[in-house]
Amino acid sequence: MAVALILVVVALGSVLFHLVSPWWWTPIASNWRFIDDTIIITFWITGLVFVAVVLFMAYCIYRFRHEKGRTAAYEPENKRLEWWLTGVTGVGVAAMLAPGLFVWNQFITVPEDATDIEVVGQQWQWSYRLPGADGKLGMADTRNVSADNPLGLKRDDPNGQDDIIIEGGELRLPVGKPVKALLRSIDVLHNFYVPEFRAKMDMVPGQVSYFWLTPTRTGTFEILCAELCGVGHPHMRGTVMVQTEQEYLAWMQEQSERTFARLSAPD
Repeated sequence: MAVALILVVVALGSVLFHLVSPWWWTPIASNWRFIDDTIIITFWITGLVFVAVVLFMAYCIYRFRHEKGRTAAYEPENKRLEWWLTGVTGVGVAAMLAPGLFVWNQFITVPEDATDIEVVGQQWQWSYRLPGADGKLGMADTRNVSADNPLGLKRDDPNGQDDIIIEGGELRLPVGKPVKALLRSIDVLHNFYVPEFRAKMDMVPGQVSYFWLTPTRTGTFEILCAELCGVGHPHMRGTVMVQTEQEYLAWMQEQSERTFARLSAPD
């Protein structure tokens, strides 16, 4: 009886903890409210299953508790029960997967008017590359990385000459404008994550991953690395500032000295 009561308390306590818990996600700052909706759907499905299983265990412990003279019935198979469990489990899994597949399709379908930017991860800092006046990013290759070319841009690519290089600084984005973030690592696995954006993606050496988002409100938000990348992993942080379009354009004009052509020019 005591064990059954403990299980009931665990189930009810878990629900109560969720309702009054102060640990909840941060306010959203992008268009990816669909991510929140998918998490909520998954939470309720798994939460209901958890409560049902725990309460069922409590019922079984109480209902079939040991009593003198009672003999247990041996029933190794029950096809009806197995069909029910298989069907309910299948419906639950499908209900969790379907929203995720829908959101994933949106997550990788980039709007045509999105602006390309590049985020480069390396132990243990973030660097960024923004398109210059031509609106295009030049080509890059990790094999080109050197002391005077830390992001590995191809020197003979005309599209990269006016690219703005921000090494270990602050990323700035205009509010209300879709952005395609090209993600690249030049050493080990990293993961670019801004909690308020609800967008994150692994950065794998040797390949370029991406996601897109539209910032929906101005402010300064913290960038985290969500992939263990070495002893300095906890300190691999940065900031992204979302500004009005006028503020962003004014800031971009101030970055004329940070183009790849200027930074790589011989002294």
